[in-house]
Amino acid sequence: MLVLSMVNLPTLATEQTPLRLAVAANFAGPMLTLAEQFEQSSGINISISVGSTGKFYAQIRQGAPFDVLLAADSLTVENLIDQGLADPKTRLTYAIGQLVLWSPEPGLFGNQAQAIETLKAGDFTRIAIANPAVAPYGAAAQAVLRHLGLADAWLKKRVQGQSIAQTHQFVASGNAELGFVALSQLQATGQTMAGSVWQPPQNWYPPIRQDAVLLSASKNPAIGKAFLIFLASAQAQEIIKTFGYQREPLQ
Repeated sequence: MLVLSMVNLPTLATEQTPLRLAVAANFAGPMLTLAEQFEQSSGINISISVGSTGKFYAQIRQGAPFDVLLAADSLTVENLIDQGLADPKTRLTYAIGQLVLWSPEPGLFGNQAQAIETLKAGDFTRIAIANPAVAPYGAAAQAVLRHLGLADAWLKKRVQGQSIAQTHQFVASGNAELGFVALSQLQATGQTMAGSVWQPPQNWYPPIRQDAVLLSASKNPAIGKAFLIFLASAQAQEIIKTFGYQREPLQ
């Protein structure tokens, strides 16, 4: 839980920069908007690396030089804290992710019954799913399929992305006709991308609580804490909400 006092951002801007962020692939879009606002208000430069949470976890354990991790789950941050690799006092849930089944083809499914019928029929050539071992959205997708009795269905038709960004690209490029992606990848400033979209009930998969934390190896801890304060602010949370994330009270 984040319990920090606001710092003097102009003073920090003269210190070590840039701030190095490891950002979960599903959060790449909102991160660009947030980074721009933070840089404008603070004068601090941000370096953003985007990828799967599982790969970032492995890299951080091996000494990767990041200051802050914005994960796609909460377990990764918890594990880093348990291993002494992250500061527990700076931990916060910055977003609740939402899983969707998406196809660029309009009319493929228009409601839950049609989406389930499409999945059970398996009348498609390829379906994209993120790797459940490294991508929380992939684990969520697998939980939905398990709920529907499809955990081991059409294995030869699955195209597996190593991140939710790669999974989305498989569908967007036509290499897969449909796939499980993050709602945030289809939504910006309140507008949802065209095509067929089904949002599975959230009680069909574990909540995708996305946590952020300051890493113990950070060379810019004061700047990192300042960014986390900004991330928890009402201004940042309003931006995050427009990209298709749910909000949760930050204490």
